[in-house]
Amino acid sequence: MSAVSVHSPLSAIFLLHIALEIPVVVQGLFSPTSLPFLELNNTAVVLLKLFASLSLASCLICLLCFSLPEFLPGKRAVAIGLCVYHSIVSTVLYQAPRFIPHTFGDAAESLKITPENVWGTLHGLVGLGMVIWWQATVHLAQYARQAGIKQG
Repeated sequence: MSAVSVHSPLSAIFLLHIALEIPVVVQGLFSPTSLPFLELNNTAVVLLKLFASLSLASCLICLLCFSLPEFLPGKRAVAIGLCVYHSIVSTVLYQAPRFIPHTFGDAAESLKITPENVWGTLHGLVGLGMVIWWQATVHLAQYARQAGIKQG
């Protein structure tokens, strides 16, 4: 049983999800019109607030999952869901027209290093981190299943 209860340092990926999402959560809920996005009309502000509330919920879920044992099916389900979320967000941000009116300079622009692409890359890395966590801890789930450890 002690081998299964070991907490993987790779679980920090759940905290990285929080770190990536929380700035948009806070500003999206309390001051959405101050976000540096182009063309924020009333509909976009409402949708931004709805997104921020869903994102806050995912942050709370990650905070609660972080310290759970790696073999629990709920934690593993959250990781798969977040992998799908971050992969889709990454793709959407890479394909999005410019909507953040900031630049990293002409040299960065010539290399297509834009805020949207950097943000998309960060989401892609968190999605990849979820896959790495999954693969690195799958043996714990298999061990728990074989040992007949109650999984919730």
